[in-house]
Amino acid sequence: MKFFIDTANLAQIQEAHDLGILDGVTTNPSLMAKEGIKGHDAVMKHYVDICNIVTNGDISAEVVSTDFDGIIAEGKKLAALHKNIVVKVPMIKDGVKAIKWFTDNGIRTNCTLVFSAGQAILAAKAGAAYISPFIGRVDDTGWDGMELIHQLRQIFTMQGFKSEILAASIRNSMHIIKCAEAGADVCTCPLDSILGLLKHPLTDIGLAKFLEDAKKFA
Repeated sequence: MKFFIDTANLAQIQEAHDLGILDGVTTNPSLMAKEGIKGHDAVMKHYVDICNIVTNGDISAEVVSTDFDGIIAEGKKLAALHKNIVVKVPMIKDGVKAIKWFTDNGIRTNCTLVFSAGQAILAAKAGAAYISPFIGRVDDTGWDGMELIHQLRQIFTMQGFKSEILAASIRNSMHIIKCAEAGADVCTCPLDSILGLLKHPLTDIGLAKFLEDAKKFA
């Protein structure tokens, strides 16, 4: 399973990259705004800055238009920024049409805001490189977001869909483990969730014991 980091914070992206496990980045207008990135030119430059850190991974850059022509125009500009840019398109009717257009014209896409198997099937048929089910937000509605990952894995394997299942809206480290068990191709997470995988009380206890014993040989 690939690890993407879900942020626009360059320091966090660099930290995840330095850890040696980072395969890509996802971000969106909300995450850009959180970092104080405002204005078209600033946002476009920020995407390039991210690509310059994660040189061998896919970077999802999101369109903000909701009509076909607007999505296409934005997506073409985003894709031209860097070879690793993947255009992030919302799961709406014009979004699916745009994904098909991008696919036919050699531009990779990530279909975002997916909450059902039906939506995922449409995006896969249109040729999306990645499909992003939001498991945390599904959980918020009282449904089981992880069950959606299981369902998509079964459908995609059975039908031979080439799209990668990119589990999004990750809330904690256990979500990451469950996504791996469910067969997600990619998991995009906040840095805290990734770093949480490092932690175990027995590791802390064992290390403290080793260090204490090592003092006896000093």
